[in-house]
Amino acid sequence: MNNRILPKLRRLLPLAPALLLPGCTLDVLDPRGPVGMTERNIIVIEALVMLAIVLPVIGLTLYYAWTYRESNTKAEYLPNWDHSTKIEIFVWGAPAVIILVLGGLSLWSTYALDPYRRLTTTATADAAPQKPLNVEVVSLDWKWLFIYPDQGIATINQLAIPVNTPVNFRITSDAVMTSFFIPRLGSMIYSMAGMQTQLHLMASEAGDYQGEAAHYSGRGFSDMKFRTLAMPGNEFNAWVDKIKATSDTLDSADYPKIAAPQEAAPVQYFAHVQPGLFDGIVAKYNNGTVIDKSTGKVMHMQSAMSDMQMKE
Repeated sequence: MNNRILPKLRRLLPLAPALLLPGCTLDVLDPRGPVGMTERNIIVIEALVMLAIVLPVIGLTLYYAWTYRESNTKAEYLPNWDHSTKIEIFVWGAPAVIILVLGGLSLWSTYALDPYRRLTTTATADAAPQKPLNVEVVSLDWKWLFIYPDQGIATINQLAIPVNTPVNFRITSDAVMTSFFIPRLGSMIYSMAGMQTQLHLMASEAGDYQGEAAHYSGRGFSDMKFRTLAMPGNEFNAWVDKIKATSDTLDSADYPKIAAPQEAAPVQYFAHVQPGLFDGIVAKYNNGTVIDKSTGKVMHMQSAMSDMQMKE
């Protein structure tokens, strides 16, 4: 009995991974912010447009295979047939239309979802437009440093943002190139040493969302994740006060210890951050200079850069 059943069960082994799928979630298709929502809609629209050609082709393939099978003696037999204008129009016309539609959608989304494009909120009868939150992000080996310049605090591997508030990210790296990605909020962008990239996101719902490095960066890459805590404004203010009540500080003297390679780094809070630390990290790779993105002027950060390099 077993000799007959086991060979049949072995044939089903390739399907075993499908049993794990009910426990999986695809965050990109379950967005919690306007940028992520737009990207999700574009993915769905593009999939439907492509299915508009894929499904008819599959259907016609099955139709012709059945209609012109050898056993169907009623099918028309044309051994010298070599051309059909109708078929040519369909074969070349349908893909051309799809390319135009997808090309137009891609052109529009390139500008509409430009990561450097700032987000805004509109005033309502009950509330004024929300002031953007500025966050400076530094990717390290293998953790994320988040600096809140306006609040004067910083964290390791935990990002908190108020809901319905635009977040302006400035992103750089003090290690190898990697990428910054919060799937449920939207766009991914690279983090590179000596450079500043920008990203503008917003959470429309409170929640705990995973952030990650989406570009392989070495041994500790698999644990280079962080939590994004989207919360109401009053809870965010309480979170800031909680961090300010801690004792750790972060300046150019302490920074090299924080930047040292570390796998599966725990969450860490800093009650005070040295002003200009982010610019100093960028300047390390640019002979002590950094461009002020708001004015376009070149700033010299030689002293801060030298302090950090001497401690490394």
